[in-house]
Amino acid sequence: MNTSRFDCEKVFSRNWGRSESWTLETYRATGGYEGLKKALTMDRDAITKEVVDAKLRGRGGAGFPTGRKWGFVPKDGDKPRYVAVNADESEPGTFKDRYIMELDPHMLIEGTAICCRAINANHAYIYVRGEFGLAERRLAAAIDEAYAAGILGPDAMGSGFALDMILHRGAGAYICGEETALLNSLEGKKGQPRLKPPFPAVEGAWACPTIVNNVETLAAVGPIIQNGAEWWKSLSYTEAEGGTKLVGVSGHVLRPGVYEVPGGLTLREIIYDVAGGMRSDDRPLKAVIPGGSSCPILTPDEIDVPFDFDAMKTVGSLMGTGCPTVIEEGTCMVRLLQRVERFYAHESCGQCTPCREGGDWLFKILTRLEEGRGTMDDIEKIELIAAKIEGHTICAFGEALAWPARSYVRKFRDEFVAHVEGQRCPFGAMPIAPVAMSGVVTV
Repeated sequence: MNTSRFDCEKVFSRNWGRSESWTLETYRATGGYEGLKKALTMDRDAITKEVVDAKLRGRGGAGFPTGRKWGFVPKDGDKPRYVAVNADESEPGTFKDRYIMELDPHMLIEGTAICCRAINANHAYIYVRGEFGLAERRLAAAIDEAYAAGILGPDAMGSGFALDMILHRGAGAYICGEETALLNSLEGKKGQPRLKPPFPAVEGAWACPTIVNNVETLAAVGPIIQNGAEWWKSLSYTEAEGGTKLVGVSGHVLRPGVYEVPGGLTLREIIYDVAGGMRSDDRPLKAVIPGGSSCPILTPDEIDVPFDFDAMKTVGSLMGTGCPTVIEEGTCMVRLLQRVERFYAHESCGQCTPCREGGDWLFKILTRLEEGRGTMDDIEKIELIAAKIEGHTICAFGEALAWPARSYVRKFRDEFVAHVEGQRCPFGAMPIAPVAMSGVVTV
């Protein structure tokens, strides 16, 4: 193994092994808040341009260029502007953002503050997943430290720029990870997505211009401003996207965990070289969910592509949240899909008929198949129902329902047929391994 290819300068995880890494003292000891200090002296457009030049793309799943998104905020107008941090990490198989919040919360605070400066927002809200108790406590303590140190408040770092940051804890709704549902929830309304346009950058929280960014996205901003766009791009092997990235590898690998890797590694390299390969020699790789459970599944012959937003599209899937789930031979794909669809059927906000009815319908069909009561017509119905959901809903939740269903049936159709012909699950009652990680490892 050529270890030099997998080595990289640590950006997100540089403090994770330090004592009390979540404190202001530790963060400042490694250059923390120098990026904000610099940003407070820069022209606002210059901050945005630096982020554009760095080729930073949203790390929450969509992969939209971050600087371009900031540029959509109107330059004029008398409305206040807001920044909302999407820390509602709820995608099954995804578990990287919470380590930033737990182990280095000041990194998120700094990036958020720089974003506020760039769009001239005086208020930021961090919407954290309700189940993240430790992350919420450490973020709250870090925000208090930042106020006490004069980093936040009416005169941020002596610059004259007023900046307040508010921590808002969600209530466990997956749909509030969608940016407009998050904003509705933040406003005290039902967490349901809004029709777009208008987009949040023009009319977001309280009908005012709002930038919504993911945790890892904003955590990258401080180092980019401190060290420059060219430095950030030099950390990646691909021209499509700059920097390092956090990948959370789970499932049937030898070393599940969170790793910081240079951009441009292939998905195969991440599975076999970074995470140690399959956990058992007699159970080879069967499939990979590349970036959270909503992504179309991939087979072993489709993973020799760079693990980035553009390259993953060439094999019909997405990098998504950057957290691949690895599946070994012997796993029942019908049962796995049933569990995926059970989750999405439960988490539908109920606003759109295709999601509300289609998700439950898919789950019931898959339950019949898994229990040996399904028919060949049921297999065809999965494709037909998914096709009617995809592209027919207000937000991308419809795709989260449809993409797994369509890809599993297309790539593992023989297993679905075997369930019908044998009138039972050919894999027996063996449960699939939990989608989980054991400890945190960075390389």
